[in-house]
Amino acid sequence: MSYSILIADDEAEIRNLLRLYLENEHYNIIEAADGQQALDALQSHHIDLCILDIMMPKVDGFHVLQEMRQKSNIPVIILSAKDADSEKILGLNLGADDYLAKPFNPLEAVARVNSNIRRFYALGGVGNTAKKLTVQDLTLDQESCTLTRGDQVIDLTSVEYKIMELFMSHPGKVFTKQQIYEQGWGEEYIIADNNIMVCISKLRAKLNEDDPTAYIKTIRGLGYRMEK
Repeated sequence: MSYSILIADDEAEIRNLLRLYLENEHYNIIEAADGQQALDALQSHHIDLCILDIMMPKVDGFHVLQEMRQKSNIPVIILSAKDADSEKILGLNLGADDYLAKPFNPLEAVARVNSNIRRFYALGGVGNTAKKLTVQDLTLDQESCTLTRGDQVIDLTSVEYKIMELFMSHPGKVFTKQQIYEQGWGEEYIIADNNIMVCISKLRAKLNEDDPTAYIKTIRGLGYRMEK
């Protein structure tokens, strides 16, 4: 299967570089030179992953991301010259799955695309014996990669999905921040407390706005667990 990648960046050199490397990996590439073109492409094409620049004309990347998350939970990699923690946290808080700071190594960009595609789309592949996980009134369907509470579908980013899969596979078990980060982001844990806190906060709000700790409980000094 060939996946379609949207590259949204106002710098033609960046788009051309990413296209060159990603097409070599047999991805289909759609380009957008500004935020409005990115939104139009998301409407008119089937997109499996988006590489999204923050600083773009017409509509910036953060607003594009907000619009996307109202309709789609495809993986999004934020691409920006701004590598400050505050920018990264804002992007993650808005629903981004990964972050790549300019200037970047194109091979690292390809590796991050491959990793996010694999995490998000290979979840229901061969080797998964359990197809559905149920905890309290939540059901995680591992074939369709969807989370439901009763008849309500809860939209998750790929990182949020992986964390919920970890929790719901072992309800009642305490997971450390390191375990959660390595499961969700697929990377070695290096002082990423803010990323985890933001992600858990967003998850809690999605699961239960009235009682944020109804499903995921903080175990002070240890980590988090899913309540049975």
